[in-house]
Order: sequence, then C-alpha cells, then structure tokens
Amino acid sequence: MEIIREIPAMKAWVRAVRKRGETICLVPTMGYLHEGHLGLMRMGGPLADHLVISIFVNPTQFGAGEDLATYPRDLPRDTELAGSVGVECIFYPGAGAMYPPGYCTYVEVEDITEGLCGASRPGHFRGVATVVAKLFNIVEPDVAIFGEKDYQQLAVLRKMVEDLNMNVQVLAHPTVREEDGLAMSSRNKYLSAEQRKNALVLSRALLQARRRVERGERSAEALKAEAVRMIEQTPESTVDYVEIVDPVLLRPVERIEGRAVMALAVRVGATRLIDNMTLETS
Repeated sequence: MEIIREIPAMKAWVRAVRKRGETICLVPTMGYLHEGHLGLMRMGGPLADHLVISIFVNPTQFGAGEDLATYPRDLPRDTELAGSVGVECIFYPGAGAMYPPGYCTYVEVEDITEGLCGASRPGHFRGVATVVAKLFNIVEPDVAIFGEKDYQQLAVLRKMVEDLNMNVQVLAHPTVREEDGLAMSSRNKYLSAEQRKNALVLSRALLQARRRVERGERSAEALKAEAVRMIEQTPESTVDYVEIVDPVLLRPVERIEGRAVMALAVRVGATRLIDNMTLETS
C-alpha cells in the first residue's frame, strides 16, 4: 500500500493510472476507520481497477467550539484496516497542502444546505463541498462512495456533482449499524458506557416512526413529536433537530406520501450524533 502525502505526488499516481487506461474508486474519509467505512471500501473495490481512500480531518467543515482538535486520529490503525479490504493507496494530505497561505476559494451548495445540520452548523457544508471538490480534482475518481448515515452530506455532494458537471459517479452505501442498532460513527468513541446505552434512543426513535408509518400514520408532526418525547425522556440526551424531509431536496414535508427521510441530530452528553431512516408508504 502507498501512503501519499503531497498533492503533486498524488496527481502523478493518477496520471500513471490514467495512462494505462485504468479506473479509480475513491472513498473520502476523515480517518479513525470503523466497519462503516470498511463497508464503503468493500463496495468500491469491485467497481474500479484501483481503490483509493483519502484521510483528511478537514478544518473548514468544523465550526467554532467543535471537535477539530480532539477528533480521533490513528494512521497506523487506519492503514492496517484499509489494507485488509484491498485499499492500495491512501491520500493523506496535511492542512497546509490543502489550504495553503492565501487560500480563498470555496464551493457553496445552496438551498439543500439550509436545514438539518446546515442550520445548526453554519458553514459546515461549504467546507464539505470544498474539500470533496478538491479531492475529486486531485484523485480524479470515476466513482466515489459515501455513507447514507450522513444523508444531507450525500445529497449535497450529489447536487454539487450534477450542477458542476463533474465526471464522477457518486454512490451511496447503506448506514452500517452495531448489533444493537447504533449507527457507526468515529465520534461514538467519545461516549461513556452509559451514554452509549442512551444513544440507542436515536435508532429506536427512527424505528418507531417507521413502524407507525407502516401502521398508517401519515402526519409528520405526530411522528416528530413522538421522537422528540422519546429523546427528551432519555438521560443526557438533547434534541438538536428532528425533521422529516423529501429525499432529494430535503424540504420538510407535512405528510408521508410515497417516500420521505426522517433525520435527527441528538447530543448525548457532549457528543453530537446523527442518524436517519427512510419512511415509505406501501
């Protein structure tokens, strides 16, 4: 496995691949890999001649007071895990290479970034869109894979690729969960044993909403209100948002007609967790 830290070296690697007429699948990550990330990589392996991941804790998507400084990092561990699923190249740039002195260009995706995490994390998706656009320009992937756990991020990046006519296919991998239902996240390591038990309220609330839709409930307000009650009754759990939106432009819906997405963000202790689930009428 190659670990490439400099942008010119990564571009040279890509040129050599392209000269041979071969294809690239990219899985962008911030590192501290878990089974959710590995699922994306297993999905990507058969889709191209070369499987590349990036590991970059992107400072422009963190707001004031967020966990940029403490976000978990462990390159030796990540390298071992990535190698176990067939990754042959890790792009591991530094912040100074991605955002050198004088850097002043950003990508802004409007409308679908205004609600959900965009409302509570101003500037977050500008940072996400900018860094992913840069990764696409550097690695030139034919295919890129993102997890559905970060549903708004996935929607934003699909819109960016469509609107800017980028030559990459964005694919989604279903949310990977622990056996008890907790969505896998690098931030789960912040949780104490008791907080981790409390965090199960996210998936329980989503599953309860899905069951109620299957039994005939169509009111988004009723479903959201029940989810909020469940969360607020759980120790150390505070609602950031609970929303039900259409699956493409992420606009709030009043009734479940066809397919919708229930998305939520909850602070368990000091840790902010997100999750989502599709709600669908038969």
